[in-house]
Amino acid sequence: MPKRMIDHIGGEEPLHKLVEVFYDLIETLPEGEKLRKLHLRGHGLDHARVEQFNFLSGFLGGRRYYEEKHGHMDVKLMHAHVPISQQDAENWLTCMDQALIQLKLSGPEVEKLRGIFRRISMLLVNDLTEWGLPRNA
Repeated sequence: MPKRMIDHIGGEEPLHKLVEVFYDLIETLPEGEKLRKLHLRGHGLDHARVEQFNFLSGFLGGRRYYEEKHGHMDVKLMHAHVPISQQDAENWLTCMDQALIQLKLSGPEVEKLRGIFRRISMLLVNDLTEWGLPRNA
């Protein structure tokens, strides 16, 4: 049986640490400013920390907490109510990359994960004009 991605990063405990460091960076880095504001318009950062772990656990091949709770793992649906620019996606990726670096997670599987995160982040970029925002907001 092939090793699951969650196992490549060490299991649920390191995943919890990754999510915590990621959101600590969202709260402190300039790249996290708009992401913070988007989360604060919703359920807040504490909620986001829990749901990010729940989603990533299942996404990485572990227990599907998010699906158990919400009935799906549709990342587009999860973000359908949020205006997301290309810069927002890049900022998310910057913060996640810094979290991976801080936790010294590296190797071919982590590089593969970075690529997957990039594809998904870009998939979430939507038409900001539908939100009444300039295209580059």
